[in-house]
Amino acid sequence: MKLPLLPTSLVGSYAQPSWLIDRDRLGQRLPPRVLLDELWRVGPANLLEAQNDATLIALEDQHRAGVDIVTDGEMRRESYSNRFANALAGVDIDNPGEAVDRTGKVVPVPRVTGPIARLEPVEAPHVPFLKRHTNKPLKVTLPGPFTLAQQAQNDYYGSEAELAMAYAGAVNEELRDLFEAGVDIVQLDEPYVQARPEAARDYAVASIDRALEGATGPTVLHVCFGYGKHVADKPDGYAFLGELNACRADEVSIECAQPRLRLDLVRGLPDKTVHIGVLDLRDQTPEPPELVADRIHAALKFLPAERVVVAPDCGMKYLPRDVAFAKLANMVKGRDLVRSELKGS
Repeated sequence: MKLPLLPTSLVGSYAQPSWLIDRDRLGQRLPPRVLLDELWRVGPANLLEAQNDATLIALEDQHRAGVDIVTDGEMRRESYSNRFANALAGVDIDNPGEAVDRTGKVVPVPRVTGPIARLEPVEAPHVPFLKRHTNKPLKVTLPGPFTLAQQAQNDYYGSEAELAMAYAGAVNEELRDLFEAGVDIVQLDEPYVQARPEAARDYAVASIDRALEGATGPTVLHVCFGYGKHVADKPDGYAFLGELNACRADEVSIECAQPRLRLDLVRGLPDKTVHIGVLDLRDQTPEPPELVADRIHAALKFLPAERVVVAPDCGMKYLPRDVAFAKLANMVKGRDLVRSELKGS
């Protein structure tokens, strides 16, 4: 897989069409942890076809914008985590549990009542469809094991650490199948290492490393403060970041634009390629290419260009599609400005 200097990528999700999912209801709350079939506007008999069509739209928008590393836009998911979390054995999906989310609210979550095990591949079966419709490097995202454990009610394992390691085994099986199916990059989403740093210091890296065992291609770990739509005030520093330099992931994806992150923090990741968030997803005004370029230059004060990937802060699922596309296209244009300057220097 050959990538250009300063490659561009989605973090994971893209704006889902309103004819596919009830975007008003979806945006009223944080991403669901349990299954919410009522969010889909298309009935079960036609849902797969509709999700395929929406995936083609997401791919085409990425192609038109000029993005280098594409994803499926997570069009088949109500949230980044609930599709995989509720496809596993050991989870009682008919009788959900409760847990406190990162905003302090008690929300319904998967209830673990037995050994966690993957029953069958979840995302890997859709890879051939994706590869028929793009020649670009393909990334697929999975929820990370630490976050899965934080988003569950544990009624079976002796500790959260044991639960996280069990989830890690299931994630690892999916990761191996994704690479076998031809995916170029696999990303784990681990927002809760930032939200629960003390627990993360106890067992996050161990569970992440277990999930990434045997990876045959590049792996990314995404860490964020929460979707911009739901979180207005974000700190300018991470509570858990430098610790991730010790994990097996090749790359780490972070938010920088909305929180106005102190970019000297990336010095704590000397062994990683870093995905720099340059799009503020709470602000629905598309960033001009020049502003994107400024944000990239700010990161280049602390990182060599060879270790930078340019990306949005987080997933784009809550943005209107026209706004999402405009931001994505300007992100690529801003990257092009910086790359031209670097080549001319």
